[in-house]
Amino acid sequence: MLWNTLLMSVRALQRNIMRSILTVLGIIIGVASVILIVTLGNGAREQVTGQIRDLGDNLLVLSPAMGSGSLFDMADIRALKREVPELAEVAPVANRAVVAVVEGEDWQTQVSGIDDAYFKVITLKIARGDPFTQQQLRGSQLYCMIGDTVRKELFPNVDPLGAKVRIGNLSCPITAVMAARGSSMLGGDQDNFILAPLKAVQSRLVGGRDVSQILMRVSDGFNTTYATDDVKELMRARRHIGPRDRDDFQVTDVAQITQVLDTVTGALTLFLGAIAAVSLLVGGIGIMNIMLVSVTERTREIGIRLAIGAEEGEIQRQFLLEAIILTSLGGLIGMTIGLGGSFALTRVLNFPFVASPMIAVIAVGFSAVIGVIFGYVPARRAARLDPIEALRYE
Repeated sequence: MLWNTLLMSVRALQRNIMRSILTVLGIIIGVASVILIVTLGNGAREQVTGQIRDLGDNLLVLSPAMGSGSLFDMADIRALKREVPELAEVAPVANRAVVAVVEGEDWQTQVSGIDDAYFKVITLKIARGDPFTQQQLRGSQLYCMIGDTVRKELFPNVDPLGAKVRIGNLSCPITAVMAARGSSMLGGDQDNFILAPLKAVQSRLVGGRDVSQILMRVSDGFNTTYATDDVKELMRARRHIGPRDRDDFQVTDVAQITQVLDTVTGALTLFLGAIAAVSLLVGGIGIMNIMLVSVTERTREIGIRLAIGAEEGEIQRQFLLEAIILTSLGGLIGMTIGLGGSFALTRVLNFPFVASPMIAVIAVGFSAVIGVIFGYVPARRAARLDPIEALRYE
């Protein structure tokens, strides 16, 4: 009995195929939009958290406060290593904005002076070449490890290894090229940098023993929040900051940034997905309207079936099945379009493709439920037609 009703429902939809397609268009757009937005949101969240995670595990960054010119010195480095037991590594960094020149071509970039602890804190890979040797780190001669952007701009067609780049009036041999990381989510270029030995940068470029940043890796098993508090307490004491005075430095916990960004992007994705889901309700209303029109158009047909013995439940099931078929088919088409479109867009935007099977199932299932809800009224109306009045209908 149900099989015959299903066949009759399919034939009824096939008789006016164009109207059936237009009827499910709202459902297709709604399901596709939900899946597209959620998938892109998941990809964006994964990229943001991945980029921050790539900086290093359990990373703290100590830097001057906004508007403060108070830098740090090597005594601060020794104090952090000695008095904050949660810290596994402490890496000083001296930054200097420079113009790098190669054979008349110049490029604005930043030189960062580092020591051997830097790569124990920051997750940064070498694409080609070798890291600095201990002799190079201890000496005052500049040696350079360049980012991928610097390589592209200054050495577009040649191998930079072994070549020299001029920084001011200094010549810097290139020992390595770093692996590309691409743009950050905020649009910054993560590959526009030059790394050089800290002592050489301090003596040849900065002109002092100050450092502009201190990178710290918290030991596994220790809470980064407690480590942050200990670092702040130590630095306030060393800088003689009074109890009511504001810090002239800031400690950034990368783990907390990751959590905040993950929460924000997740909430934004949910919000946009909910907005897109409204189109499913609009599509459901459209299906109800079309089904009501269909009941009116097929009034005489319904009257004939009721007159020859069809039960009200059979008529109701047929119209209800038609609505469910339309919404389910629209849901499946929308899921295909949504997954395909999100895959294409993630390739264009350079996001990771993070599909959510649960969202796809929920979206398609919700579209079927909409078919039941909005198909019930037309189905009930068709089933309650008076056979005699229906046969008289023109």
